[in-house]
Amino acid sequence: MVWQQVYDPFGNAVLSTLLAAVPVVVMLASLAFFHVKAHLAALYALASALLIAIFAFGMPANMAGSAALYGAANGLLPIGWIVLNIIFLHRLTTENGSFKVLQDSLARITDDRRLQLLLIAFCFGAFFEGAAGFGTPVAVTGAILIGLGFSPLAASGLALIANTAPVAFGALGTPIITLAKVTGLDEMELSMMVGRQLPFFSVIVPFWLIWAFAGWRKMLEIWPAILVAGVSFAIPQFLVSNFHGPMLVDVIAALISMACLTGFIKVWKPATVHTSAALSGRHDDSKIDASEAQAPVASAAFSNDARPAVLRAWMPWIILTVFVFAWGTQGFKNLFDTRPAIDPQTQSAKLDPQGKPMREANPIFSPLLTFGTIHQQIEKVPPVVPQPKTEEAVYKFNWFTATGSGIFLAAVLGGLLMGYSIPQLLRQYLRTLWVVRYSLITIVAMLALGFLTRYSGLDATMGLAFAATGIFYPMFGTLLGWLGVALTGSDTASNVLFGGLQRVTAEQLGISPVLMAAANSSGGVMGKMVDAQSIVVASTATRWYGHEGEILRYVFFHSVVLAILVGGLVTLQAYVAPFSHMVVGGR
Repeated sequence: MVWQQVYDPFGNAVLSTLLAAVPVVVMLASLAFFHVKAHLAALYALASALLIAIFAFGMPANMAGSAALYGAANGLLPIGWIVLNIIFLHRLTTENGSFKVLQDSLARITDDRRLQLLLIAFCFGAFFEGAAGFGTPVAVTGAILIGLGFSPLAASGLALIANTAPVAFGALGTPIITLAKVTGLDEMELSMMVGRQLPFFSVIVPFWLIWAFAGWRKMLEIWPAILVAGVSFAIPQFLVSNFHGPMLVDVIAALISMACLTGFIKVWKPATVHTSAALSGRHDDSKIDASEAQAPVASAAFSNDARPAVLRAWMPWIILTVFVFAWGTQGFKNLFDTRPAIDPQTQSAKLDPQGKPMREANPIFSPLLTFGTIHQQIEKVPPVVPQPKTEEAVYKFNWFTATGSGIFLAAVLGGLLMGYSIPQLLRQYLRTLWVVRYSLITIVAMLALGFLTRYSGLDATMGLAFAATGIFYPMFGTLLGWLGVALTGSDTASNVLFGGLQRVTAEQLGISPVLMAAANSSGGVMGKMVDAQSIVVASTATRWYGHEGEILRYVFFHSVVLAILVGGLVTLQAYVAPFSHMVVGGR
């Protein structure tokens, strides 16, 4: 029997909205105010959502449980599978020392602190955001900057500011992939839309970063190098996101940006070399042990003896790029996920209305699992949709063509080439599984929460309330994404919590749902520098424990202003030509 969603079960919009918001409040309050572990916060929020969906909104218990299980399955594959295997590869490179070689090769290209900051915090940080995400870039770049002699406050704050523009495509596109799963919007359209927002800020952020570090005048001294770093990142970011998909956007853009900036530095030098690692225009009383500072040596990384080691250090990440790029192509997916559709009566190929052979899911590589309890058994109704519409719930178990499978094979091949034996790889994998166990629980619980919110109509109830902001919603919705990341520490988590809400509200206001769902992710990236998780990672990486408040105060202004700028761009894209012509997916 079909169950129709109810958006105002109490006949009081305020009360219904407050109840619908309880799971979100539980999640955010647990993380922000009660310092509950992320996996426990997600489980508490899921439990509250189940209770409210069943007892307040009248969703049948078996449907609520099935919706949560459907979300959990999507959490494990593709999301959790990506995280597990990318951390596995990162651990392999760390254990055998190649990661340290890779760090040193970047840190010793130039003596100028500003250029070091561009190369390490922006370019190299973007690479690790794209490859691993989840705090990895801040930890890596913060540690390198400390090794080069930057103060803990500078290393922490600047690493956080730099880790913004790449975040929406981080961890091989995980935030966008998750956003598509939660909202039901087309993944490629979301990738394209975010790729038409963030490239503007990929050019702005490097200038902002150097201004925050050295001041306006010192920034202008190296504006050609900054422009090279930003533009060489922004153009590939746009092209890959719009013509390939979200998985390799940051990885490719970062590699190109690093190569362009490194090549440019070889033929261009600033008029004066800036050797001070102190923050300009403020009293920085953070201290480091002088013995921990590393004097940069510009030529060391490129000596004849060092070149083979540097190439070996980059080898696993090059293999990763090749594998993930192949796994991201539609031709590769079609090769394994589908097979020619055969008419059982005539045993001939089925043809579509245009006379072309039809294809169907391959039961070996991509079996379809139908969640019968909710598949076409839940109906969205007006005013959320123009006409009643049933929701589908078919899980595509594409175990081989999932991005995480490509990462796994790349990690195994890279590990073998690095000298690991099969038993050693197995031991490292089991250790990785243990290390990321809570992260996997968090991902599963978060996706279960997001899908339950969507199928129960809780997101629709909140969206109807937010629609009251009217023409100001593009700015409001963008800042909502910022708030979600600031409180949860994850663009992915913010997309899970607010992605469905953004779609519902946009549809109510006649704004493109793709635009506003993308704005949630694009606005969220600026919240990354003020979230508690990132700040703790930064303070830990720089060994400046107990100073999280000082780091937060330093980056807060930068975070808010940049988020407002993103909101301004989204508003222009919503209403003003020619920016509105950039919107994909219609209204």
